[in-house]
Amino acid sequence: MPKLLDRALSRFIPWLGYWAIRGLRRTMRIETRRSETVEAFLNEGKNYILAFWHGRQLMMPFVYTGKRISILISRHRDGELIARTVGYFGFHAARGSTTRGGATALRRLVQAARSGADLAVTPDGPRGPRYAAQLGTVELAKLTQLPIMPVAFGASKKKFLRPGTVF
Repeated sequence: MPKLLDRALSRFIPWLGYWAIRGLRRTMRIETRRSETVEAFLNEGKNYILAFWHGRQLMMPFVYTGKRISILISRHRDGELIARTVGYFGFHAARGSTTRGGATALRRLVQAARSGADLAVTPDGPRGPRYAAQLGTVELAKLTQLPIMPVAFGASKKKFLRPGTVF
């Protein structure tokens, strides 16, 4: 029974996450700043590597305006939920990290770039150090010859919930 419950949850949680993120987006007024470079690449049909900090990934599905993207996502169990969630947004996941499956994920990202997809990475990764870019993003840029486009998401009015808060 636990395996059946695990499978059901692993399918339900990403679906729920997708709708929760979409619902959260409806409560926001998004303002884009200094996007001229990315817009120029989009207009010219050029690809790029989207790079954003690990702690800023929640609203990234609404930042990307291109046609096709492949995102580096870890092989960890949480990564599986994230990969399935971004799948609902139409994004492809290349699974791997510096500790597990990194070379395979790197090859998949290079293949995706060669087939015309944009790429997305979190240069600081889940283990950090926080806001310190690791060399993997630069290596990916060298291998694919794609420029790195840093992006961020911030909120001017935000509320933090205390641990254990039920709403």
